Amino acid sequence: MARTIALIYGVVSYLLFFVTFLYAVGFVGGFVVPKTIDSGAPVPLTEALLVNVVLLGIFALQHSVMARPGFKRWWTQFVPPVIERSTYVLLSSLALILLYWQWRAMPEVIWDVQHALGRPALWALFWLGWGIVLISTFLISHFDLFGLRQVWMHYRSVDYVPVGFRKIFLYRFVRHPIMLGFIIAFWATPHMSVGHLLFAAATTAYIFIALHFEERDLVNQLGVVYEEYRAQVSMIIPLPRKDKGT
Repeated sequence: MARTIALIYGVVSYLLFFVTFLYAVGFVGGFVVPKTIDSGAPVPLTEALLVNVVLLGIFALQHSVMARPGFKRWWTQFVPPVIERSTYVLLSSLALILLYWQWRAMPEVIWDVQHALGRPALWALFWLGWGIVLISTFLISHFDLFGLRQVWMHYRSVDYVPVGFRKIFLYRFVRHPIMLGFIIAFWATPHMSVGHLLFAAATTAYIFIALHFEERDLVNQLGVVYEEYRAQVSMIIPLPRKDKGT
């Protein structure tokens, strides 16, 4: 029974994540979903700025603190290790849902591209960014990243084995293609409002801060293997590959 409950918990957490991810595309892009980054009645600038910064901070703290190995060691004293990743995914999704729900519109226009070629080019970059994000998760085991593999192996009474370090396809050009995809998707828009600019700038800053801690953890975990990888492949911006020893 416990294995079945853990599996159901993991599946529900994953499904909530996937819906939240799809909503993010519409939220940032400004289409389909009922609440977007620019929708809603405008409020005083100070209120909007304060609320939005707090919402972004809640997500950043949850997403980064819960990913640290020290927190995981403490956390798994109370949460079974098999659902630790699913719980992380669940709480990340809830933090994003809170952000979507309470986000305050800041609709003043920074730029609005109407050029016949420029506008579709920016939309193409927008979709490219989201595509990079999704493809990159599968390159490193999508279902492990979002907790499904753990609960499925537990359900089948198979000991969990980490997927290990992989350097394939996009990971041969940048160390963090998922984050590159997010940055492209957040900035590539033909209509940039103040609120969208705040969202893009804050999340980009958070990405670089979070990657500092993530890379430190990866060096501690993988040692010289990751040190060599880091010396050869750039972090975010695709640059010519460095030859070992140069």
